[in-house]
Amino acid sequence: MLSIAHSRFALSIQVLFLLVNGVGIGFSIVYNASTPDLYENNAHHKMGWVATWVMVAQVVMGVLFRYSGQSKQDLTQEQERAPFLPISVEAMAQHQQEQAQLNDFQWHRDSGQGTERASSSLNSLCASPVDEHREEEYDEFLKSETKSEEKRSLGRFDSVQRILRNSKLNRYMSRRVPSLLSRRPLSILKVAYNVVERLILILGFATMATGGVTYSGIMRGDAVLNGLAHFIKGGIFFWYGLLVLGRWMGSFADLGWAWNIKPSHTHLDQWQSCMPTSEFVESFLIFLYGSTNVFLEHLAAWGDRWTAQDLEHVSISIMFFGGGLCGMLIESKKIRGLLNTSIQTISDQRATKLEDARDVEAPRSYTFSMNPLPALIVFLTGLMMSSHHQDLMVSTMVHKQWGMLLVGASFARLATYIIFYLSPPTSVYPSRPPSELICAFCLISGGLIFMASNKDIVAAMAHNDLNAMFVFTVTMGFTSFLMAWEIIVLAIKGWASRYEKRLSQTHRHSRGLSGATVTES
Repeated sequence: MLSIAHSRFALSIQVLFLLVNGVGIGFSIVYNASTPDLYENNAHHKMGWVATWVMVAQVVMGVLFRYSGQSKQDLTQEQERAPFLPISVEAMAQHQQEQAQLNDFQWHRDSGQGTERASSSLNSLCASPVDEHREEEYDEFLKSETKSEEKRSLGRFDSVQRILRNSKLNRYMSRRVPSLLSRRPLSILKVAYNVVERLILILGFATMATGGVTYSGIMRGDAVLNGLAHFIKGGIFFWYGLLVLGRWMGSFADLGWAWNIKPSHTHLDQWQSCMPTSEFVESFLIFLYGSTNVFLEHLAAWGDRWTAQDLEHVSISIMFFGGGLCGMLIESKKIRGLLNTSIQTISDQRATKLEDARDVEAPRSYTFSMNPLPALIVFLTGLMMSSHHQDLMVSTMVHKQWGMLLVGASFARLATYIIFYLSPPTSVYPSRPPSELICAFCLISGGLIFMASNKDIVAAMAHNDLNAMFVFTVTMGFTSFLMAWEIIVLAIKGWASRYEKRLSQTHRHSRGLSGATVTES
């Protein structure tokens, strides 16, 4: 989150993470060398290295951005500072060099130097203050300006660069990086960096999930298909819940996804203005899931006869397919405009009187998208899976648990729509309906229990005499702490963004005051 907030502390935290991760990799190498491979060809080993190298690439790109941006920032500040000086930068440098050769004083103008008519320093001093009092004030200003510039330069460096500031590596990077990277490669790297810093969360989640699978030794052979199905589908609901909680806290408010009014197009970038509603995105993901899963539901029993359970799964996928498509059509402004054709025709034929104009005003509910189709799909999925027959009683109970949690999430979303139907949002600030907290909790916990309902984990529970309540209680506690952690992380992101903005404003204000002071002198 510090990286997304463009915080100066992001690179330091990333380097610290790499150091800690490197220690962990060292221990794992020693462990693998001294023990037999108990889970051959496991996915966690490969994904762990992928995640490590992605983090290394992210840190390298961060270093390149920092050095190239630092050089450009110094150059910009030097160009901004030069016009405010009463003498030119070149003349000042030449004057200082001549003064150093004649006496031991750096800024003492009574040495008699430069009295010749053709002296360049005399010409450069013509624009300087003439009386002794103004000269002393000007000397004090230059010293204070130099000190403040040094403080600002130190402030621009983060802790990593402070450590390396006087090293040969820092001087080499400061000299070579700006000349190696032009504007176009930097823009390409920036896009890649933005993609990595968002997708690395999902990569880390997948790495941790495969680590648990490898440690427990489950999902071997043909069981991997059943395990993957539950982990992928449960993981979708899990991340859906995290996004719902993020929307409640104000994430994506600039897109109008935080239960708020979308800001004006004049305050947004072009891509932000073109983004659809969150309900359209939810409907599209449901449509994508259903359209692809229709052909994958019988994959675990490929070549065998179709069972009633297989047909149930395919029917659920078709429901996702059609429900997502219906939700996208509802969110289409073009479709809704066509559905209003009959009443618009009547309105065009009527006389334009005052009472008629009031009749054709759009209702308040038109200002905000309220599409119940995604919540309805989640509700039906939970209802069907809570009644889904399984071979073991513990498996049936676990399926009923996450099915009812999905039902609870859909009811919470329905309560949100009732609230906003009665009182649509009127501000760009997040509304934070309390029902969305319940929705997020049910989705996160339901997704985790969904992941734990695969055949190998259920068989392990039955073997160790663990009932379904064990999984339920552990998941509830973990979900509570996870939601608290997400709130803390996003609060840190908000603090970091405000901190950087405050420093930027202070820096611009101090430069403005410095320029005004020199101009007056």
